Amino acid sequence: MAEFVKLQLSGLEELRTVDERLVSYNVEMTEVTGGTFWKAYTPGQIAGTEIFPPISSAAEMANLMQWYDPIDTTNPRLIALAKELGPVWVRVSGTWATKTYYDFDGKGMPEGYQSAMTRQQWVNLINFVEAVGGKLLISVANCDGLHSAQEPWNPSEAEKIFSLSRELGHPIDAVEFTNEPNILQTTGFPVGYTAADFRRDQDLFHKWVRENYPDTLVVGPCTIDAMNGAGEAEKSTAGVGAAFGVTLNTDELMEGCTEKLDVFSYHYYNGISERLASMMPAMHWQPEEATGEAYLAMAGACARYAAVSRDKYVPGGQMWVTESGDAGGGGDTWASTYLDVLRTLNELGEFASITDGVIFHNTLASSDYGFLKHGTFEPRPNYFAALLWTRLMGRTVYASGESIREGAHVFAHSRKDGKEGMAYLVINNSTTDVTTVELPREAEAYVLTGRDGLRSRVMCLNGRDLVLGENDALPELTPVAVSGKVELPAASCAFFVL
Repeated sequence: MAEFVKLQLSGLEELRTVDERLVSYNVEMTEVTGGTFWKAYTPGQIAGTEIFPPISSAAEMANLMQWYDPIDTTNPRLIALAKELGPVWVRVSGTWATKTYYDFDGKGMPEGYQSAMTRQQWVNLINFVEAVGGKLLISVANCDGLHSAQEPWNPSEAEKIFSLSRELGHPIDAVEFTNEPNILQTTGFPVGYTAADFRRDQDLFHKWVRENYPDTLVVGPCTIDAMNGAGEAEKSTAGVGAAFGVTLNTDELMEGCTEKLDVFSYHYYNGISERLASMMPAMHWQPEEATGEAYLAMAGACARYAAVSRDKYVPGGQMWVTESGDAGGGGDTWASTYLDVLRTLNELGEFASITDGVIFHNTLASSDYGFLKHGTFEPRPNYFAALLWTRLMGRTVYASGESIREGAHVFAHSRKDGKEGMAYLVINNSTTDVTTVELPREAEAYVLTGRDGLRSRVMCLNGRDLVLGENDALPELTPVAVSGKVELPAASCAFFVL
């Protein structure tokens, strides 16, 4: 059914002020060192014309991965495009980070680690963070190479990366102890590691950070159980234990810890990608569901669920989604297409309406859900969506006055340019009907659509392709002047600046 939306210029309830670095991203440790990551989809799989072959057991998961050389964090295109996103947090973590040795003296990697990072790789990363105006969040090594499960964690490796970062002029701004400690058997922890061992070591680590690097924010616990908050009608984390082994919840990892967190963190994905769908079918969404109300509601449901733990362990603190994307397992086949833009923009709007914090998109330039394509750094539709958000949507969040419903996901903010007025995001997630938007006065409109439909790899702004120009010039993000009543086509997203 076609919807009608009436935008207001004043009189809306102010909800909060959100972090200027709300839109942030991950640079996976495997991107820094080189290593295995999710195998890229074929053009046919991305277009939806070729089925992704299912796997039948966890033993076959290795077939879903491929080797990638380190990304070039000195690449001018990468730096220029990342810098355009404005102030950000850059997170260097992932499961790979738990098993990475900091080979800063060039003597080689000892046993018990999976990969080694050179001094120059970290120098380049620090220079990248500086160049884009970023703040740096990392996690540290915690594997058999550092200690056994029976031995307490020690700071020998952490001290190397903390001290080098400070020496290079960019001390580490925030730290999570480890990535996704819920999944004990696949995170790379020492053999036999338990929840009690984690609690012991997380306290040791946080105490060490506060004693030696007191300006560094302590963030955690970086869990993935927020998807349990989606409810029975949507997807949940059902099946994770069967695929990945022992799983824990946030309380099992935090109850009894003596060192308090500065920021509460969790991971959230809308579901599981085609790569893992055959093993966890209850967590996978079909592409035709990706514009539906149940699918888009996941972001808000998970944020509200996680906020309960935040209020318990970090009362009054910020909440960070330190990994987010359309699907765990490297993203769905449509993650690099326009179809995922509706989810990305809806998540930003929902999260900001619920709480203050930061969302780290996974990733900047790796796998199919990256803002940029791996290797070439060509911007994908989600990059331009995030760019428009950061340029247009201010930090003050208002209740839009419109209930969330199919065809009318409406979010209201102050203007990013600081001028009087409002900036609205309106998502018409109906795939069949237009949505009519009534404006209180003339406005600037930025209407986003897929050039060749929902699974288009090119997004259009007011009918013009968003692609890089000569010498990597960004396309002009030019609005059109509108007034009165505006009809938004099916499956479109629009920013209105009043």
